[in-house]
Amino acid sequence: MNSKWIKVFLRLALGVAFLSAVADRFGLWPATVSAWGSFDRFLIYTGTLAPWAPAALLPALGWGITILEIVLGLWLLLGFKTRFTAQVSGFLILIFGLSMAVTSGIKGPLDYSVFSAAAAAFGLSLIPGKYLEIDQLLEKKKH
Repeated sequence: MNSKWIKVFLRLALGVAFLSAVADRFGLWPATVSAWGSFDRFLIYTGTLAPWAPAALLPALGWGITILEIVLGLWLLLGFKTRFTAQVSGFLILIFGLSMAVTSGIKGPLDYSVFSAAAAAFGLSLIPGKYLEIDQLLEKKKH
């Protein structure tokens, strides 16, 4: 498999994962497979991962993360500013994994492949060239 298809696969896998997590927060996954099932339950988990944050800040933090994940997910799927989007995604996932490890132990982020996802995002940012990316169309319009 060449790097073009690996890049597409990484973009799709990471983008869909972000959007799936967001869908779960809004109850779009069946309860039998849902991690949170509601935004309120997601905010409780956010508080677990950010014990330093005052309770009044948790809704803003939860919404900020959710909006960021929607944007990153869509940008990855579209191939918009892929290198930058992948780097931001990698840092967000890494922060999530480190927060999980600090607050509840290392087993969770290892079992859920959180560090693998962060590594995938950072790896995506290093793959040169563009393939099936909206950036290709935007570059053509500049010329």
